[in-house]
Amino acid sequence: MRLPGFQLVRPANLAEVFAARRTYPGARLLAGGTDLVVNLRHGLGEPAVLIDLTAVPDLRDVALEPSSLRIGAAVTLERLTSDSLIAVHAPALADAARKIAGSAHRTVATLGGNLCLDTRCLYYNQSAWWRQSNGFCLKYRGDRCHVAPEGNRCRAAYSGDTAPVLLALGATAELADATGSRWVDLQSLFQEDGAAHLRLGDGQVLLGVRVPRSSGLVVGYEKARLRGAIDFPLAGVAVALRRENDRLADLRIAVTGTNSQPVLLKECEPLVGRPLDAALLQQVDKLVQRQVKPMRTTLTPAHGRRRMAAALAVRLARRLWGE
Repeated sequence: MRLPGFQLVRPANLAEVFAARRTYPGARLLAGGTDLVVNLRHGLGEPAVLIDLTAVPDLRDVALEPSSLRIGAAVTLERLTSDSLIAVHAPALADAARKIAGSAHRTVATLGGNLCLDTRCLYYNQSAWWRQSNGFCLKYRGDRCHVAPEGNRCRAAYSGDTAPVLLALGATAELADATGSRWVDLQSLFQEDGAAHLRLGDGQVLLGVRVPRSSGLVVGYEKARLRGAIDFPLAGVAVALRRENDRLADLRIAVTGTNSQPVLLKECEPLVGRPLDAALLQQVDKLVQRQVKPMRTTLTPAHGRRRMAAALAVRLARRLWGE
């Protein structure tokens, strides 16, 4: 499978990035390319121009700020696993990064690329001839979602591993265009639409994330997948909790691999102030199963992935309670 022809533009700073976006409005942003290049080889897009962000120094920084840790979008996953500041202030993010793909991928794949990872589906991530023989699909070149043919929305699943940890940590994202930058809640970067799951406006670029410091949370991430390496999560769960004596003082749960966006669970607040006992864990199980909505986007049954997500959340909460 050959790559389509394209022009590669390599800006040296953010001003040149925004100039390139104005000059080439249909261009795609490229960082590590571990997802984008594979998709292009499968005929999933034919951009005339790729804008390589890896030479922009502002996107490669990890910096400690008075109340937060700032991580640039072009920081590699390998650096996430080994950076001393991340190890101290966001160890769960380092652990999630270690669980992504293989070691060779992590040396070039980036945090921004993982957050902006394209959604995946059994009917989408196939060769061009396979998809053509199936009439393509709603996500690309077709007019029908083979997962939910009666609907009018793509059901491809979001499978980034770093997003749930960052959501559980209360991270914010910095978005920028030629007019300036702004910080937004990370959740607002996503929407529940497999064909358009990112809320990035025309000309916008994700510059990085900011993780709050000194929250007192203990955080963990676990994922279920077919193989112990390389594979995307069938379900991935991040749990963050804070314990005060024998009571929960805070609880956050985020899930990936099931919906078209990473899901930060609602209705966790009523569980705060209670001990983490069998009754509470049963409610956690029910909360997860009620709010995640996996579809037939993989070879694994949807109901199984929903139960996997719930089981991971319960197991993580129980482990973190004892830490």
